[in-house]
Amino acid sequence: MAAYAALTSLMHILDDIKHHPSPPISIDEQQAESLTQTVTSLQEFLETYNSPVANTSEADPLEIRIAEAAYAAQDVIESHIVDMIKLRKSSGAYHGQIHSGGETSTSAGSSSQSKPLMWSNYFGCLMKPINNGRKISYVDNLYRCLKKVIKDMDLVKKEAMKISVSEAQLHRSLSTSGGSSRSSIMVGFDDVSLEIMHKLTNGQDDRQLQVIPVVGLGGIGKTTLAKHVYAQPLIKVHFDVCAWVTVSQNFDIREILFELLSQANKKSKEEMSENEVGLALHKYLFNRRFIIVMDDMWSVDAWDKMQNFFPDNWNGSRIVVTTRQSQLSSQLNSNYCLRLELLDEVSSWDLFSNSVFGEESFPVELEEIGKKIVENCGGLPLAIVVVGGVLKKVEHTKECWESIRKNSSSVVNSADDDFCLNILKLSYSYLPMYLKPCFLYMGVFDEDRAVRVSTLVKLWVSEGFLRPQSGKSLETSAKEYLYELVDRNLILVHELGCTGNIKYCKVHDLLRDLCCREAGKEGFYYVTGKHKSQALNRQRCVVIPGGTSKDKAWEALRSVPLARSLVCHSMEFVPMPESKLLRTLKAYDRDRYGTHEYLLDGLFQFVNSRYLAVGVQFVGSMYDIPSSVSFLWNLHTLIIFHSTSFVASSFWMMPQLRHFESYKGALGLRRPPNGNVVIMYELQTLKGVNLLNLDWDLNFPNIKKLAINSGEFQNLESMNTLESYTNWWQVKGNTFPHSLKKLSLGSHYSNWDVNEVMLKNIGALPLLQKLKLERAHFQKGVWETSEEQFPSLQFLELKWCPLVSWITESSHFPCLEKIRLYALKELEEIPCEIGEIPTMQSIHLKYCRESVVESAKTIAEEQDELQVRVVLFNNSNNQALRRLASPNFQVEIDYF
Repeated sequence: MAAYAALTSLMHILDDIKHHPSPPISIDEQQAESLTQTVTSLQEFLETYNSPVANTSEADPLEIRIAEAAYAAQDVIESHIVDMIKLRKSSGAYHGQIHSGGETSTSAGSSSQSKPLMWSNYFGCLMKPINNGRKISYVDNLYRCLKKVIKDMDLVKKEAMKISVSEAQLHRSLSTSGGSSRSSIMVGFDDVSLEIMHKLTNGQDDRQLQVIPVVGLGGIGKTTLAKHVYAQPLIKVHFDVCAWVTVSQNFDIREILFELLSQANKKSKEEMSENEVGLALHKYLFNRRFIIVMDDMWSVDAWDKMQNFFPDNWNGSRIVVTTRQSQLSSQLNSNYCLRLELLDEVSSWDLFSNSVFGEESFPVELEEIGKKIVENCGGLPLAIVVVGGVLKKVEHTKECWESIRKNSSSVVNSADDDFCLNILKLSYSYLPMYLKPCFLYMGVFDEDRAVRVSTLVKLWVSEGFLRPQSGKSLETSAKEYLYELVDRNLILVHELGCTGNIKYCKVHDLLRDLCCREAGKEGFYYVTGKHKSQALNRQRCVVIPGGTSKDKAWEALRSVPLARSLVCHSMEFVPMPESKLLRTLKAYDRDRYGTHEYLLDGLFQFVNSRYLAVGVQFVGSMYDIPSSVSFLWNLHTLIIFHSTSFVASSFWMMPQLRHFESYKGALGLRRPPNGNVVIMYELQTLKGVNLLNLDWDLNFPNIKKLAINSGEFQNLESMNTLESYTNWWQVKGNTFPHSLKKLSLGSHYSNWDVNEVMLKNIGALPLLQKLKLERAHFQKGVWETSEEQFPSLQFLELKWCPLVSWITESSHFPCLEKIRLYALKELEEIPCEIGEIPTMQSIHLKYCRESVVESAKTIAEEQDELQVRVVLFNNSNNQALRRLASPNFQVEIDYF
């Protein structure tokens, strides 16, 4: 697998140089063609190659040789790029070209119709000394180095071609079609589900705060059971506060408390200390009935440090703890413990059948083999579901299933202590080669960490192991791969977005262990503190998990001169990596608290960077990104977290940029210098910017996501690829591109007029699924919709809008599923027609007047399947509204 990823990454480098408007080096055409042919042949070989040591703890020697040959080619090419750009820097020449249509013009304003200047031509006269004192040009030196690399790769290719691959391997028959996940099927736990529901809600009988441990093997379904119970409407009604947190082995008490407080009242502050967060949580939970789920606890240490922050209100509050450690139940001072047992034969078969065929009938001719496969899973739900995911994708023939039965049987008969991991290894072995790097990469994230899909997609692309598909962007391919892995039950859907797309995903900790084990065996990445440190100087990807000490992080970074990727989750400050060949640096995560701050000038030494997500230190109140950013010739993603204002005059010097995102601080964007019209062909995402010049015409022909903090421009309607648009400014334009799927308009500070023309144009958008309006002032305080509007809208949010009356019909929103109304203090009621929309699922009200709450209650009484959640301020009238609570009508009082 590492070999396949290395080959694909090498192919990306060759393609990037070939198609770059001004490449840093020039590779001889014959050598480039030879490398391309060899790489393609080896990729095709690996797609059908069945490694003789695939099921052992050893890496395959041939795959190691292929990977090392591909790495050697990468080193030669990228090292020469570093040398060339270093020389260009020392000469004082900047790659300050701005591309305008097919022309190339310098930042000084001169233009030329000729082909863009190649850096290698510029340095063709520069010489490099060799051992005998004679000097050769850098171009000649690159040619000689590549000649040796190509020779080595050809030798490896010849060895590979000797191996017979005439018989198609089983994974070649795998389907690539997507589908819905069935990874959370509840089978065999009906009785225990009722039992734990009774323990949670019998507060009248036992009012003391209780800790309820749920104990069982990894993969037995503890988390699935807890999620199933936690999501029940009765739980939401019975408890005032519901919160869920994952503890894991490497826990951070402040982060856990912070997460609980954030879920409880949404008003936590990042600068609070651990004790301050805990006291704020205690204060908020005091006199409230609460349920807290602490998932995946490994030791009593975490509980000892947190238990004093949970008040015993003598009102039936409950804390649920899921754990693999049986001894924890006594250490938690609990008088009750729910122990999950392995599934019996009937439940195992039901789960297996559902995993493979869903509601379809099980083929009679496969039942005998299927039951033997289920028997080999030993009643472990995770193993059954994952093996079922394998069988769902292969041909439904006796021959295919018999092959898997034999493999699963050999795992059982080995009597290995790692039985479960070896069962799960089958799912990895039968993955198509193109999915294996994507799956193993999940191990770079901390245990139980929910991963934002947009981040995962960008990282997969930057790592270079996604094979291009005709007519599809790499981002599109990455999302398709994600859905394939979800459909195989290897990646779990953690949270859906408001329009039904996967927003967060994660992997079961046993599958993450499998990822880390296989990655370590193949040298795919090195996890500090987990993998053995031999041959550390040859590692290409280094992962610094949360909880890693500063000393260990420093030691790891000093020992990886060839590292191409650094993924850092540690809250300790991590110094700048020393590898000049770095492509991926992830040291910031907007879903976590805390970040590492670097000086931008230091980051620009990584001239081969594709992905930079970092906190940035600025000097002074205003800072401009220096023009040396143009030396990052292949930068795809730049994500910056900063606390001050800065400008990005050099933004236009990054023609390969796909994603540019700014968080917390303001990023000021000026027009291109000297009146140039710049076309950013690759740009897909631009977020968190202030437009410093008025009346902009932004030329982004492939833009998909655009978020503006301030400013405006005139050509929005011409951006026919734009899918998501956000503008938190004084919105004045009335027209929008018909490609929009998500639209957020408003102001954080003052009301703005939304006129009938704008509303009509918004309602006519054919693909619009999500609409958010903040502080929108409707004419005369009335919003009246009409037929044939909002044909695709699924999610609607109105926030701080001075809306008095809303007049609509159910046919006006034919696809609407979710409504959120926040602080609509003048709205009199929700139209009863909203409840008649057949697709309607939920209504969320926050800080709305009593009449609105009562109208929502009327709708909920008529529609049992509709879920309503209401949050109110603490006053006597609102306290009385709590009597309206029912299984599908949840009422919460906010005391702050």
